[in-house]
Amino acid sequence: MRLLFLGDVVGRSGREGVLTHLPAIRAALDPEFIVVNGENAAGGFGINDKIAQEFFAAGVDCITTGNHVWDQKELIGTIDREPRLLRPLNFPEGTPGRGGAVFQTDRGRRILVVNVMLRLFMDPLDDPFAACDRAFRQFRLGPGGVDAAIVDVHGEATSEKMAMGHFLDGRASLVVGTHSHVPTADLQILPGGTAYQSDAGMCGDYDSVIGMRKEPAMARFIRKMPGERLTPAEGEASVCGVYVETDDRTGLAFRTEPVRLGGRLAPHLPALG
Repeated sequence: MRLLFLGDVVGRSGREGVLTHLPAIRAALDPEFIVVNGENAAGGFGINDKIAQEFFAAGVDCITTGNHVWDQKELIGTIDREPRLLRPLNFPEGTPGRGGAVFQTDRGRRILVVNVMLRLFMDPLDDPFAACDRAFRQFRLGPGGVDAAIVDVHGEATSEKMAMGHFLDGRASLVVGTHSHVPTADLQILPGGTAYQSDAGMCGDYDSVIGMRKEPAMARFIRKMPGERLTPAEGEASVCGVYVETDDRTGLAFRTEPVRLGGRLAPHLPALG
């Protein structure tokens, strides 16, 4: 099975980049299932239902989020009604929405998507490792279970992300980090067959500070004082993500490559053999 994951979408530039490049990516790679992290899609802070529906209309199958999930307050009242839009799994019991779901593709195969938020340098939440363990005990990868499993690991620390990758090795098709907005160069298939990358990178303008306009962001570091509100950079976006091919028998990965199109970063689009 062919899977596509696109990293954090930042602001209008990121949204337009995804909507512009996704048709070409779909034509070139023919992914059966597409996940996008959309937690910075609305002005850099959160996502709303209108933007989510634009992504779904463009062919996105599931949207994950992270620590900015509630920045657009309207989402609190609507997330329960949209099963394709996830919030982190390890929020306390009773939080609106869902942190994982099983989807059925047009070809009849079942995909588990789990969205989890880590704890180092982040808001304190319930144990992400225990939450993932419970999810994978309920929905096992492979014969008799789901056909593929994708985990969005939203966190700051690469060490914690790597630990989660190894913790889920052999149980997930893909474990991929989000939140830091910079694509890492450690894309690999772990010994147990799980594709892993510490951060997929963002879909946004890289002539920026992690997607935000440079000048206000730099001023915060230089002056160490509150200043102008951060807003997304508006140049051409680079669309960044991860492409995975899985074994139909086991659901484990046998091929994975980065995806980068547009903007300032060197382009890379996998070639199908």
